[in-house]
Amino acid sequence: MQAIAKLKNVPTSPRKMRLVAGLVRGQSVNKALGLLKFEANVGAEKIEKLLLSALSNWQQANTDARIEDSNLYIKEIRVDEGKMLKRLRPAPQGRGHRIRKRSNHVTIIIDSRVEEELQVNNQE
Repeated sequence: MQAIAKLKNVPTSPRKMRLVAGLVRGQSVNKALGLLKFEANVGAEKIEKLLLSALSNWQQANTDARIEDSNLYIKEIRVDEGKMLKRLRPAPQGRGHRIRKRSNHVTIIIDSRVEEELQVNNQE
């Protein structure tokens, strides 16, 4: 059983957030939380909080299962572009340079590895 958590309109550029997302993609949840706790990048704290939210969503959907026994991993983490705020900065000779303040949307899907392996074996 998978669980989804979404974070919208995060005021950092998608490029910076994708660097952090690449670190935890495919990792087990415990290992990913350990990596994010000590990561110095800007988006690590927000992705850590989002991962905890996904873990809570999974726990609410599976009240009878224990998190420790379920072998959870990050099945998918996606960083999409959000809306872009456009501002003008004064430039020489009366001109203005456009400043693009980017934002992003992050989606995390966590799942149990045991279910995944059983489905593959049943298909073969």
